[in-house]
Amino acid sequence: MLTRKDLDPADRLKVALGEYDTGWHEPMYSLQSARGLAQQARAAGADLLVLPEMCTTGFTMEVNVFAAYDNGPSVNALGKLASDHGLWLIAGLSMRRDGRYLNSALAFAPDGSLVATYDKQRLFAHARETEVYSAGTSQCVIEIGGVSVALFVCFDLRFPELFREVGPEVDACVVIANWPSARHRHWEVLTQARAIENQCYVVAVNRIGEGDGLHYSGGSAIFDPWGERSDKRVLQSSLRIGEVSRSAVASVRKAFPLNAHAINTFPLPDSRAS
Repeated sequence: MLTRKDLDPADRLKVALGEYDTGWHEPMYSLQSARGLAQQARAAGADLLVLPEMCTTGFTMEVNVFAAYDNGPSVNALGKLASDHGLWLIAGLSMRRDGRYLNSALAFAPDGSLVATYDKQRLFAHARETEVYSAGTSQCVIEIGGVSVALFVCFDLRFPELFREVGPEVDACVVIANWPSARHRHWEVLTQARAIENQCYVVAVNRIGEGDGLHYSGGSAIFDPWGERSDKRVLQSSLRIGEVSRSAVASVRKAFPLNAHAINTFPLPDSRAS
């Protein structure tokens, strides 16, 4: 287990888990709630606030009404939320771009600028997502305060190969979701597994509340590179917060170099043997 002495202050990122009831098709209500979380995160000394998938709408298929434009009100409101509180912000939106609809994770810098967008690669056919949205085709890795972070959205979590593509080069994987209570145990197991197998932090943020007839029970967490839970509740707040450190990731990988075993080093059997 990592202890505080393993965390180098020079490359430490304090992350707030923005778990909340995003409502259903209520952008103004959701943004108001998100602003309250940002105030709490700033007061707690967070550097980064992470909000759920499609945070202004819930997991919507009504893209003609609710999908956001790159320079539209929802994107601008999230950028302002970041700049008003001097926070890095990662948040999910239903987006429209180049004639397509995309389920995206957006990253904003503390000055409010949009610095990166990741489009969900594995769409959830069971909920008709494949009929409405287009799948993303590339990974997204950004650097926040010296910490390398990869972005993922919800159903991506079930596909370890996506994480494996970037795992060796990142310090943390951020997963934002609308993950229903009916499969909550899967959420708990898979988020922890992705941290263990990639020897990096996993920052996982899920919504709570009701949306389109589904119940969501949260379960947002930060797992360290050993797979240990490392977030804690902020006193007198509903917010949970934790730290991510590049030096801690390097320390774990040096102590237990899993990557060295990724390639089969055992001799192949002699095809001539009987």
